[in-house]
Amino acid sequence: MNPFSLQGSTALVTGANAGIGQAIALAMARAGASLICAGRSSSAETVAMIDGARELRLDFADPMAARDVFADTSIDILVNNAGIIRRADAVDFTEADWDAVMDVNLKAVFFTCQAFGKAMLARGGRGAIINIASLLSFQGGIRVPSYTAAKHGVAGLTRLLANEWAASGINVNAIAPGYIATRNTEALRADPERNRAILDRIPAGRWGDPSDIGETAVFLASPAARYIHGAILNVDGGWLAR
Repeated sequence: MNPFSLQGSTALVTGANAGIGQAIALAMARAGASLICAGRSSSAETVAMIDGARELRLDFADPMAARDVFADTSIDILVNNAGIIRRADAVDFTEADWDAVMDVNLKAVFFTCQAFGKAMLARGGRGAIINIASLLSFQGGIRVPSYTAAKHGVAGLTRLLANEWAASGINVNAIAPGYIATRNTEALRADPERNRAILDRIPAGRWGDPSDIGETAVFLASPAARYIHGAILNVDGGWLAR
């Protein structure tokens, strides 16, 4: 058996409409998984690229949006990729922006994991959760207080859930992407000064491609990673090593 194969598995990827989420969905499909592409925005483009993929609309502004998703399904891989960001100086940051980011990026992640975990523990068998953390799970950043707090929280939750569920056959890990060439980073890449400053810090000398995250997610979901629990794997071209 190929230890990197996802044949026979069903994966739910949130925020699968574009960028990193889309790349994860495509990579998992190539590895043999059946895909459910979930999120607030339409994932029709991603679904059209994957034979047999299904679309599920979930708005994680309601942190309990996925509470009933896993009850009657055979989903055994969960990728929590959906997220939002709000930018402002700390002295000007509003409670509304704080709550919006924390609800989607942390509270929804926990309660989606909880719903998945309940279903997996009742059903038995191996399962995998992959949370999308960030370089800001390790660093402070600037002008993104709620995003930084939430991503630190994602790292902590990943470790806590691994502690509770590893012995039951559920692998809980996270990926911390570095600077990835997506629509969200277009402005940075279009600014010659910022682009050069970022590239000068990355030992690999290039921006990451969404597929770099997709293939890492396949590994963490596969039998090859069965003894990896509670890891926060930075996929950043060496950024954090600098």
